[in-house]
Amino acid sequence: MIHFRLANSTPNEISAILEFWISNAENGSRPNDSAEAIEALMDQDPEALILAVDTDEIVGTIIAGWNGWRGGLYRLAVREDMRSQGIGRLLVERALERFRSLGVHRVDAMVLDDNEKAHKAWEAFGFVRQDNWSRWVKTP
Repeated sequence: MIHFRLANSTPNEISAILEFWISNAENGSRPNDSAEAIEALMDQDPEALILAVDTDEIVGTIIAGWNGWRGGLYRLAVREDMRSQGIGRLLVERALERFRSLGVHRVDAMVLDDNEKAHKAWEAFGFVRQDNWSRWVKTP
């Protein structure tokens, strides 16, 4: 049975999350995530990282970050053998519930341009792609 809980900030979970992302998330050319980055996220916003857990095994993740202005969705990933079972949709719904409770009025989802499967999923979730925007990044 799939159930949801907010991620706890424990070293064991952080390692499992990183391993999960390596094998189940679209990583493309993005820099690798680190335990320190996840620890910082959990310190800053303990409810941002939402896990889908079956028994004690991670089967899905999403980061629902809020900067006080907009909500941002990152790292939506579902274990490959459990896709097409509604886990991604339930993670997105949980993230949107969190945003509604915070009073967020706009949500952005970060999706790689060449991840066509993800585009279809985000469209099914009711999101609209904005082709007139580009993301600009810089490592501090």
